[in-house]
Amino acid sequence: MKADIHSFESLAALDGEGLRYAVFFTGCPLRCVCCHNPDTWFASGREYESAELYSKLRRYKTYFGNGGGVTFSGGEPLLNAEFINETAALLRADGIGYALDTSGAAAVTDAVKKAVDNADMVILDVKYPDARRYEKYTKGDFDTFVKFADYISDTKKRVWFRTVIIPGINDSFQAADEYLRLIGRWNKPERYELLAFHTMGFYKYERMGMENPLKNTPPLKADRLIEMQAYFDAKLK
Repeated sequence: MKADIHSFESLAALDGEGLRYAVFFTGCPLRCVCCHNPDTWFASGREYESAELYSKLRRYKTYFGNGGGVTFSGGEPLLNAEFINETAALLRADGIGYALDTSGAAAVTDAVKKAVDNADMVILDVKYPDARRYEKYTKGDFDTFVKFADYISDTKKRVWFRTVIIPGINDSFQAADEYLRLIGRWNKPERYELLAFHTMGFYKYERMGMENPLKNTPPLKADRLIEMQAYFDAKLK
């Protein structure tokens, strides 16, 4: 089985617990206004066979230690759920675990369930707290996201939530309360991490001749991120 992979990040420390090797797939059903990797929306990498990818990943086993492993990201990795399952079987036989970094935008098929069930944990992007804003800012289907989050909650999968905080869109305490009401339907996450909107990927839109819907939006100020994170943390105690 083959999949198109955009890039890799070795010894990644921000994509799950411990030291990780991050695999970024191409392809995504969303068109998020804050995306800093629009080049992953389309097939723009190189195809790998699952056995070939496994051979590449296993070389880093000694660096993972306790708690580390592979993180499948994207793009949307679960568009390649069958490929992940095939690769994961090889990793598991070698004692290597994996995490999923996903937007939850893939339908909950049997292959997706298997990929989630066998993952050590899921890092789930909580984009927007209601259907109107989700569809406006991602062009995606909110119900698909909710059903995915329902599944990981029902199966008691270990989960971290992440949300990008964007000036003028969701950087208020009112918006925070709306996110908190949404996630109240699910099991409490181990962590809810807020990420600051930045402009480092703006050059990609220019290079690809694509419209950047947030081209006039400034990066989120560091002190505002700290305030918002403290608000979330206090509410989730």
